[in-house]
Amino acid sequence: MLTFVLKRVGAGILLLFGVSTVTFALIYAGGADIAAQLVGDDGDRAAVAAKAAELGLDQPLVVQYWRWLTHAVTGDLGESWYTSQPVLPTLFDRLAVTLSIVVVALVVVTLASVTIGIVAAVRRGWVDRMLQTTSVIGLAIPNFWAALILVMTFAIALGWFPATGYVPFGESPNLWAASVVLPVVALCLAPISATAQQVRSAVMGVLEQDYVRTLRARGLSRRRVLWGHVLRNAAPPGLTVLSLQFIGMVGGAVIIERIFAINGMGSLAVDATLKSDIPVVVGVMVLMTVVVVLVNLVIDIVNGLINPKAAVSA
Repeated sequence: MLTFVLKRVGAGILLLFGVSTVTFALIYAGGADIAAQLVGDDGDRAAVAAKAAELGLDQPLVVQYWRWLTHAVTGDLGESWYTSQPVLPTLFDRLAVTLSIVVVALVVVTLASVTIGIVAAVRRGWVDRMLQTTSVIGLAIPNFWAALILVMTFAIALGWFPATGYVPFGESPNLWAASVVLPVVALCLAPISATAQQVRSAVMGVLEQDYVRTLRARGLSRRRVLWGHVLRNAAPPGLTVLSLQFIGMVGGAVIIERIFAINGMGSLAVDATLKSDIPVVVGVMVLMTVVVVLVNLVIDIVNGLINPKAAVSA
C-alpha cells in the first residue's frame, strides 16, 4: 500500500510540474504584450519597455520560469501586480469560500446519487425508469441556467434565500447556510444525475455476479449482502466518477460565483484575467491543480483500501 501511495504522489507531483510549466509558458510568452496591456493605450514604447524591465518580462522565458519556480516551491507565488498583496494568502482566502460551496455540493451529490443509484438498481421498475428520465433532464440543464431559475424563483419571487452574496460560517452559521443553498443546488443537478447512473450500473453489475447468488443461497439476508459485499465491490467506479464530478464542480463554480456575486476562486480568476494580473492567474491555476491532485490521491487511496488488489496491481 505504501508503494501504491508513493506512486500516486509521484504522479501528482509530475502532473503539477507539467501543468505549472505549460501554464507559465503560455501566459508569460508574450512579455511585451503583457507590459503593453499594463501600461495602457497612452503608454509609449519607452514606458512599455520600462514596465517589462520592472516586472522581469524582458528576460528569457526560461530565466523567468526558473525564478518563479524556485520561489513557488517555498510557497512564494509572488505579488499581485495591482494590489501588491502576496498571491498565496489571497488565494487561500478565496479558496476557502469556493471549497465551502463545492465540498457541501459534493456531500449532497454523494448522498443523493448513492441513495438513488442503489434504489434504482435494487427496485428496478418505475424507480429505474424515473432515474433514466431525470438523468437526461439533469444532464441537459446547464448549471448557469439552473442558477438563474433558482434565483428568480426562490430568491426574487419567494424571498426564501438571498439572491447574491456570501456570509462566512464563522460570522453566522445560519446566514452561511442560507447563502450557499442556491449555489449548491445549481452545482448539484448534473453531477447527481451522472453519478447516480454510474452507481446504478455498478450495483446492477455486481448483483448479477455468481457469488452474490451464492451468498443469498446460503441464507444471508438481502440487506446484509447489499451492504456487506455488493457496495464494497461497486464502490470504486462510483468514487472515480465522484472525483471527476468534484473537478467539474470546481470548474462550474467559476460561473456560479459570478451569478451569485460570491468572491471565490472563480471570481478571482476572472477578475485577474481581465486585469492581466498574471501572478494571480498562474497562482489560481497552480493551486487548483494542487486541489485536483489531492482529491485524486484521496480517491486512489480509498479505492486501494476498498480493493487491495487494485493497489497491488498498480
